[in-house]
Amino acid sequence: MTLEEKIVLIGAGSAMFTRGLVSDLIHTGMRGELALVDIDPVALRTASGLAEKMIAASGAPLRLSAALERREVLRGATIVITTIGVGGRRAWEQDVFVPRKYGLYYPVGDTVGPGGTSRALRMIPAMVEIARDVLDLAPDALFINYANPMAAVCRGVIKATGARLIGLCHGTVDTARFLASLLGVKLENLAYTAVGINHLTWFTEVQVDGQDAMPRLHAIADGVLARLAEAEAAHAAGQPMPHCGSPFESSLEHPFSWQCLKWFGAFPAPLDRHVTEFFPQFFRTGAYYGKTLGVDEFSFEGTIAVGDQVYAEMQAEAEAPGALPEDYFERLSGEHEQALEIIQAIRSNTPRLYSANLPNTGQVPNLPLGAVVEAPAVTDSRGLHPVALPPLPPAIAGTLATRFQWVETVVEAALERSREKFIQALILDGGVSSPEVAVKLADDLLAAQRETLHWS
Repeated sequence: MTLEEKIVLIGAGSAMFTRGLVSDLIHTGMRGELALVDIDPVALRTASGLAEKMIAASGAPLRLSAALERREVLRGATIVITTIGVGGRRAWEQDVFVPRKYGLYYPVGDTVGPGGTSRALRMIPAMVEIARDVLDLAPDALFINYANPMAAVCRGVIKATGARLIGLCHGTVDTARFLASLLGVKLENLAYTAVGINHLTWFTEVQVDGQDAMPRLHAIADGVLARLAEAEAAHAAGQPMPHCGSPFESSLEHPFSWQCLKWFGAFPAPLDRHVTEFFPQFFRTGAYYGKTLGVDEFSFEGTIAVGDQVYAEMQAEAEAPGALPEDYFERLSGEHEQALEIIQAIRSNTPRLYSANLPNTGQVPNLPLGAVVEAPAVTDSRGLHPVALPPLPPAIAGTLATRFQWVETVVEAALERSREKFIQALILDGGVSSPEVAVKLADDLLAAQRETLHWS
């Protein structure tokens, strides 16, 4: 990357992303300015203090600035990246803990379900205001979003402002790495087509060195499900059920995702932690192969604790006297989202395929026009562009159909500040057991998030 860039990162207080982005900027040799923005002065001081130390330690040709008000730094931006989380982890906790009062358990609660619906209400208006400022002050900037719920946020921004927003997420490529590892090949030897909505993206084709790898994946699925049946039989006989989520914890590697492969002929990304939330008819109460989602499998409290710990570590690193340790960059991974790789491909006009969240302009013929779909996109000097694909199998399209209408409903609820449409979205989502529960849950979530919603 030879040209200077001005990257504006909005939501710089993110526990992990800022540190990883700065690391990637340093490693790729990017030149120019990084402007950090966060409305929380403490979080901004932590992020900018650590970034300043990282740049100084590396001698990277980067200028650093920071602002509480984004309009102060947006003018002249060539890249704008949003990683905001309105209300932070404390608001996120309420998105998950309030539904628990109704017996509803979720491992993540930031994409769908009552938690994802609640999160969308506070995220969409904030992102729309950011988009309007970007269009006013940096209309030609590459505009990238990482904030969840991805499909609803991107759709809300595009519907309200017309901004050319690109949604990026590491879930699809991480799942590709997972499959490549199981198949015993390098990621670069794996070719695939993955299409869907963010956090439910279906691998409809997988090839290794040009050969169809789906039969091998079906064989793996048969093995996983056979081991699961043995484990469930042992559990029925009184033995403890092993953890199912991680291949590093047991031989039961995301059993629901493998079951989906057998049912639908396609493998869902990004594995059970997120995918289960799209099937409340099976997991409404959190029951998951002898465990409870969000409690003793994919612990939500554990996720929050890790985020709090990482932020505390960043704060300590930023405030510690002196320079960073000599081995700091050896211990630090990047931001995992491919942002710099994609930007480099665009700036060099190099055609490369990535998974991106973009409006459906016909690239997936049997999904709704305008819906923000996660699917292959190719880079050129103008950005990321969707790749034309054949229609999805009806069953796969069926798993997505209501979800895209849920997105439209929750976008309207957020933009109109409509309690009625919030209730409609909760009913469409399918997580609640009755309309009466949807009404009560909606009112409880609105009350819990009153300070972050700014509804009159």
